[in-house]
Amino acid sequence: MAKGGFRGGFGGVNPNMIKQAQKMQQELIKMQAEMEEREYSATAGGGVVTATVNGKKELVSVKIEPDAVDPEDVEMLEDLIVAAVNEALRKAEESISQTMSKITGGLNLPF
Repeated sequence: MAKGGFRGGFGGVNPNMIKQAQKMQQELIKMQAEMEEREYSATAGGGVVTATVNGKKELVSVKIEPDAVDPEDVEMLEDLIVAAVNEALRKAEESISQTMSKITGGLNLPF
């Protein structure tokens, strides 16, 4: 046992700090729910493919302009879809990170 023994408690943690942490936790839960409801869209191929994802990082829709459909070049359409989905996911991640950073004051918390 360390010199002086165990004193219990939080070692002088300020009760206001605990209240602030609880408030931050509540704000984070609320913000996370709001972020999950948001949608993020991105296009590829000059707008011929549009992908939309939500804050849960789920693909919710893909729109393809008819002139993007070329039976002779399906691979190009597949590439455009992948590019649009990846860009929409990147936008969602960036937005979520920025919003969470505002709430946590830049603390690097594991979300």
